[in-house]
Amino acid sequence: MTKIVGHRGARNLWLENSMEGFRKTLELPVDAIEFDVHLTDAGELVVIHDATLDRTAEGTGKVRSLSPDLRQAINLRGSQESIPTLDEVLGLFVSSRPVELHVELKADADGVPYEGLEALAAAALERHGLVVRSLLTSFNLDVLAKCRSVAPEIGRLCSINAKSAERLGVAATVARAAELADLVAVEKTLLAASAAEIEAIISRERLCCWVLNERAELEHWLGQGVGWITSDDPSLALAVRAASRDAAA
Repeated sequence: MTKIVGHRGARNLWLENSMEGFRKTLELPVDAIEFDVHLTDAGELVVIHDATLDRTAEGTGKVRSLSPDLRQAINLRGSQESIPTLDEVLGLFVSSRPVELHVELKADADGVPYEGLEALAAAALERHGLVVRSLLTSFNLDVLAKCRSVAPEIGRLCSINAKSAERLGVAATVARAAELADLVAVEKTLLAASAAEIEAIISRERLCCWVLNERAELEHWLGQGVGWITSDDPSLALAVRAASRDAAA
């Protein structure tokens, strides 16, 4: 059965990468929850998607420049919550039902991976006892290679879109991703255009298609039997999956 991943919690339903959003998403029978991690110059691991504050927080500037005090003083847009730390988010999942966690390691505002983020994120998962149900994820093949080196016991997921596949080409990127990662998540347009090429390299069970938010596309990719689907609206994805199961019964 295709598994459903809530993207940034469930960003079309609740505030992305927020504690409230994660709590609400846990009330859905999703199979996994994805979220993003940056490293500040002060040494904090913080959960936010963009490398800058402007879109999702009541502030401006680079995430990496946040001090702990400033982070706590800045609310997420439309919320009374501050930007959560990775420890806060993992603390929530420790006591939750055993949903899988897809922990994306982000780059800074210049697109440069944060030095040491792989080991720090792995240590946090170890500290909270969440290694067995977590994947470290990245678009960057070198980051994933470092994850494998510093924390071989933690599973990995490689995300691929047209931009990340430019340098090596689709086939070579997918082949290298398949070597480094347990799962390979391919953006829906690229996967549709290159399905035969990709499926010649990696089984559908190890493929994740993202980000699917419309009923028709969910029905299509569920029908293709990919292993995983990532959605901003996991409530819809779960409903479509249930309907497709009922139709097949």
